[in-house]
Amino acid sequence: MFKILVSDPLSEEGVKILKDVKEFQVDVITELKPEKLKEIIKDYQALIVRSATKVTKEIISAASGLKVIGRAGVGLDNVDLEAATQKGIIVMNTPAGNTISTAEHTVSMILALSRNIPQATASTKKGEWKRSKFMGVELYNKVLGIVGFGRIGTEVAKRALSFGMKILAYDPFLSREVAEGLGVEIVELNDLFGRSDYITVHTPLTEETRHLISTKEFAIMKPGVRVINCARGGIVDELALAEAIKQGKVAGAAMDVFEKEPVSPESELLKLDNVIVTPHLGASTEEAQVNVAIEVAEIVRDALLGHGIRNAANYPCLEAEVCKFLEPYINLCEKLGIFSGQLVEGRYLELNISYSGEITQYDLAPLTMALVKGVLSPIMQETVNFINAISLAKERGIKIKESKSSKEEEFVNLVQLEIKTDKETKRICGTLSPNKKPRIVKIGEYYIESAPLGDIIMVQNRDVPGIIGNLGTLLAKHNINIAAMTFGREKQGGDAISLFNVDSPISGEILEKIKKIENILTVKVIKI
Repeated sequence: MFKILVSDPLSEEGVKILKDVKEFQVDVITELKPEKLKEIIKDYQALIVRSATKVTKEIISAASGLKVIGRAGVGLDNVDLEAATQKGIIVMNTPAGNTISTAEHTVSMILALSRNIPQATASTKKGEWKRSKFMGVELYNKVLGIVGFGRIGTEVAKRALSFGMKILAYDPFLSREVAEGLGVEIVELNDLFGRSDYITVHTPLTEETRHLISTKEFAIMKPGVRVINCARGGIVDELALAEAIKQGKVAGAAMDVFEKEPVSPESELLKLDNVIVTPHLGASTEEAQVNVAIEVAEIVRDALLGHGIRNAANYPCLEAEVCKFLEPYINLCEKLGIFSGQLVEGRYLELNISYSGEITQYDLAPLTMALVKGVLSPIMQETVNFINAISLAKERGIKIKESKSSKEEEFVNLVQLEIKTDKETKRICGTLSPNKKPRIVKIGEYYIESAPLGDIIMVQNRDVPGIIGNLGTLLAKHNINIAAMTFGREKQGGDAISLFNVDSPISGEILEKIKKIENILTVKVIKI
């Protein structure tokens, strides 16, 4: 008998799926205090949550029998993924359940923004009849720029095309062939900003996408552009947006998400007549709630009954003995992918993966899953997991080639990843240290030994004296400690690379100062 705890409200359709299994005992107990959840969690094999329950390290530590955590929704901010992984608990989410709901809400916002529907409704209900005040614009023949062309972006495009709109898309993982097959033009980000009449964002919120649209980007846009955000608060700089609207550069905005929620009544955006807002309703449809409930119930049911793992956010399921050997390599591959995905520029075309050593005796599918997940994660965040990573890459036209090498390499076990984009090709190699920790050992032709952990500064520089001293002095002035460093060079006096693991995040301001150090050619900050 498996005991399942549902600790947040879940649609009855999902609960019924679980209760219909004779091997399950299902307890629906919502609004549990953390202390109470910690007390009772030891009795359960599965936990299903939405966003209210916080599955902390302390809760997981007390969960002696827990095998599965199911999240009815996309985000996993409320689950300590690392603690769950260390304890061998599979964490699964439902990344597809809200797709149609959010896409339809985005299109609704575009229409409402174009025809001033909320403003006209409020005016008419006050007894006014001001037709000329609410003159709108048509969508026909307008250009819609979609930033982030995953599942939701694709569904928005399909609906916008039916209105006769022209679609521009920016997504570093989307191939031109796939885009053209959908009737969409794939462009660089600044090109999208400069040509679009409407701009909608559908990316996760990361360090790279925070304030992706801000003052500089508004300056590129054509006058009269309209901006929509139904993705994550913080992708659009709200203060910069308000200023651009006041200046007349932006004709209007539609916002479902905000940097701080609930949004303050004092927000500058809420004071502007040509801004329409909703309280994070993207996934708030009856169908979406039912869809995620059914999906999370089905994946938890199948996992407990041994019918396969879907949407695993932490690691693929393996037989115990195989897992014991391969788990450190799964960790290596994920870290290698995350590291490599932040090194390259351009649109992804191919991932060529080569394995050598004793690992080639095993089924390498989990390693390839982990590596592809790692490559996609910096951009796609929680929407990509071990199970869907390869299919998401193929949906975007990225070719994945896997090979085993019997040739004796410089390392006992080696994973080589070659990433080809429309701008460059890079090869990065990784292996395990003697204590089974992941190490990056080669970037291009440079031999190094770097731990892919935390914040890393990667510098390409001329091999001359003083580089390390100048950089160390600069970081010290900003109270940033260097935890570890490694160097590689082709030849004495030529070009070299240096990698620094640091204890604190590197701000944009510090990054610009590093770039100005003499004999430094390029700088990248990599976050693992």
